[in-house]
This record gives sequence, structure tokens and C-alpha cells, in this order.
Amino acid sequence: MTILIAGASRGIGLALCHLLLQQQHRVLALSRNTSSLEALSKTYLGQLSFLSIDLGKMQSEAPRLQAWFKQQNIEQLDRVVYNAGYLVNKNFEIQSYLEIKNQININFTGAMLLLQQLRPYLKQGSHVVTISSMGGFQGSQKFPGLAVYSASKGALAVLSECLAQEWQEAGIYVNSLALGAVQTEMLQEAFPGYQAPLSAEEAAAFVADFCLRGHRFFNGKILPVSVSTP
Repeated sequence: MTILIAGASRGIGLALCHLLLQQQHRVLALSRNTSSLEALSKTYLGQLSFLSIDLGKMQSEAPRLQAWFKQQNIEQLDRVVYNAGYLVNKNFEIQSYLEIKNQININFTGAMLLLQQLRPYLKQGSHVVTISSMGGFQGSQKFPGLAVYSASKGALAVLSECLAQEWQEAGIYVNSLALGAVQTEMLQEAFPGYQAPLSAEEAAAFVADFCLRGHRFFNGKILPVSVSTP
């Protein structure tokens, strides 16, 4: 399969690349920082392709993305995982406009604009998985400092529900995974010293299996993936 992963340079995204490459899939990786992907590509020659791209500025990055697709001879994407995320842990009333804008652009708007660009490559049987958060899951416990992050991830989940309906006749599946706490660099930066119940590798194993086979059981669903009670 040809699988595109957005947000692939570290944490769950990088672990997901490792797993899917080990399973002999072709992986297209998008991330602003590509140093880790460059190192990984040396192990999987010809199997991993990557593009340094700012997912928070997809409107201006779109022409370069399309040019890269032509260079890579991409005709179809079997799976897409939007894993990119940006988190600022700060009380709502003191978050700056730039902090709010960056979270919304990367967590939601970037996904929306990217999926518009990817639509021509999605065919019957393609499965799109967006990585949301338990913070954006209705009825879950909410935490101070995460209002903008949670709201933007909630918007991403609802977008996934809507696209599943819009693309249903074309045979394209769309689901969203609302992940609980996972031990990643982003979590560590936002909550120094906190130890999450799952490692990035454990979460990536679940996401990998779901992106490959989850569409057989789900479509248009927001699925909580958490070991705690909402």
C-alpha cells in the first residue's frame, strides 16, 4: 500500500513510519523537520519518501506538495494518517493570537486544506484517519490550559465525520481516533515530568493496525482511545 503520514518526524508519527515500513508499505512522510526521516530513509531505500512542509501554512505550500506528488509518480493513496499536532499549555485568557492561530492552523485548518489537496488521490477503498484527542471528545474530562488545543482537535474530529458522508459514494472511508495521553515529545514539552500510560510505539501500533483494517468495521466515527474513563 501507499500510505501518507502527516506529522511524521517524531513521537507517534515517526514510530508509525517505522512500523509501516517494516511491513513493506510505501510511506510518504510530511513534516516541517525531516532530519529523523532522512536518517530513516537510508534504512528503507526507495520505500520512504519525505517532504519538508509547514502543515500550518498549507494554502501557500499546496503547489509545492502537488509538484512533489508528480515527482514521486503518485496516482493513488491507499491510506492517509493526519497525525500533526501543536499544543500550548497556557490559560485561555493569556494565550497570544499567534499561539491560538498556530494551534488551529496545525491541528485543524492544515488538515482541512491538506485533505482538499489529497482528494484526487483517494480512490475506492482508501482510508483516512485523523488523530484527534480525548480533550476534543465530547463528554470527556477537560483540563485547564488546553482549551484551544482541545477545541481545535474537536473540530478535526467533526470534520472527519462530515467527510465520511461527503465521500461515502466514492468508497472513501474516514475515521478519527481521539487519543488519550501518550508519552511523546510534545506531551513532555507541555507537561514536564508527567508519565503517560502509553508509549509512542504502543500508540503507533494501534494506529497502524487501525489505518490498515479499521475501515472494515468503522466509517465516520470518532473513537476514544484511552485507558482512563472520560
